[in-house]
Amino acid sequence: MKKIIIVLIISALFLVGCASNSDDVIEIQDRFFIHQVNDIVLNHSQYLGRTIQYEGLFVTAPNEGAEPDIHLVYRYILGCCGPEGITGFIVNIGDFEPLPTYSWVKVVGVLEEFVDDNDITHIRLALSSLTELEERGNEFIPR
Repeated sequence: MKKIIIVLIISALFLVGCASNSDDVIEIQDRFFIHQVNDIVLNHSQYLGRTIQYEGLFVTAPNEGAEPDIHLVYRYILGCCGPEGITGFIVNIGDFEPLPTYSWVKVVGVLEEFVDDNDITHIRLALSSLTELEERGNEFIPR
């Protein structure tokens, strides 16, 4: 009986190990949105080249005279008295057409570094998918 239990435990650990393949898509969930984004930002070297998927608000911001414009997909951080800030990522939309401001979107992209005009390194998602969704999710994420 003990041998069977040990074999089952080892088999389960093997399967779990296989499921955590580095090629898997990291899906940022509503419940852990702030925590997952913060972990990716703070430990971005561990996530470079990984595929990330999440939903949020799409916004295009002018890049102060430089090309191209900056695109963001984010959510509001909800504090005690209303929105306290935003969290999400800059996105490189590539050949996708920009969507209307505040569209609710689902994005899938690979985390990459880029250097801005001031030689400062940032991270962003190079999108492989940009989908406008009719049903909106949680715009406000509690802290």
